Amino acid sequence: MKTLRLPQTDMEAGNIVLGLMRIPDLDDEEIRTLVGTARDVGVTMFDHADVYGGDHLCERRFGDAMRLSPSERESVQIQSKVGIRDGWFDFSTEHILSSVDASLEALRTEYLDVLLLHRPDALVEPEEVAAAFDRLHSSGKVRNFGVSNHTPYQVELLKTAVQQPLAFNQVQLSITHAPMIAAGVASNMQELPQSIDRDNGILDYARLHGITLQAWSPFQAGFFTGVFLGDRENHAELNDVLDELAARYEVTPTGIATAWITRHPADMQVVLGTTKPERVREAAAGSELRLTRPEWYRLYTAAGYLVP
Repeated sequence: MKTLRLPQTDMEAGNIVLGLMRIPDLDDEEIRTLVGTARDVGVTMFDHADVYGGDHLCERRFGDAMRLSPSERESVQIQSKVGIRDGWFDFSTEHILSSVDASLEALRTEYLDVLLLHRPDALVEPEEVAAAFDRLHSSGKVRNFGVSNHTPYQVELLKTAVQQPLAFNQVQLSITHAPMIAAGVASNMQELPQSIDRDNGILDYARLHGITLQAWSPFQAGFFTGVFLGDRENHAELNDVLDELAARYEVTPTGIATAWITRHPADMQVVLGTTKPERVREAAAGSELRLTRPEWYRLYTAAGYLVP
């Protein structure tokens, strides 16, 4: 697996991250098998959120199943997210601190390697976030910080008060859900809806400022609308190209879909949401696969995007 030195941190991690959002229905042995498979193929980073499963449930299932020893804990990176509540968002100092404490207890760990602000809070007060981050960092409870689904100016607003680097931005990205890439390819084309900038330049901003983008839902067609892999009713041409390239490189279409993201020079991480060990292996096979420019653009256009 390709290993990245993550900017603005002292971390090195693979470009594949295992997300644990869907583990509540797995038993402890199934969780250990899933995590063990990920470790076997080189995954060291594991993604959680306080809201996954409801009230820290997924974190608790992971912590109870894994019960990491001190040496095991030091060999992995655990990331969690905070801010989503029941129908509203909350970046208050009190909520961030209390939620992180609950995450640490559930995960059975003394620290998080990364804490992300989950979705933008319209009522955010940067000074409140800064107060929470300062206490978490000085106490050793959180080592690195970032955001999720934030625009460049939302990050800049936080930076007016937050002193720690905001080193990550976790965003939705797949071949079929790539507005952050597509808008730039078709910039200044009035007739193309694709040219509409929907995120104020997240991709270029991240590259300019050393922010690692983490791609969630890498195989989803849209916003939780089902996977495009194998969906010939809606994505026949794309699956034809995926199958052709999979045969050429002796991997699965999952590996090719992963490689489409990891090929980008922004050095993104792909956050898997699967509970199937085999899917983790298939994705990992695309970690270091370097698609050619024609192959990358062929997948892009097969997904419905235009190259003017």
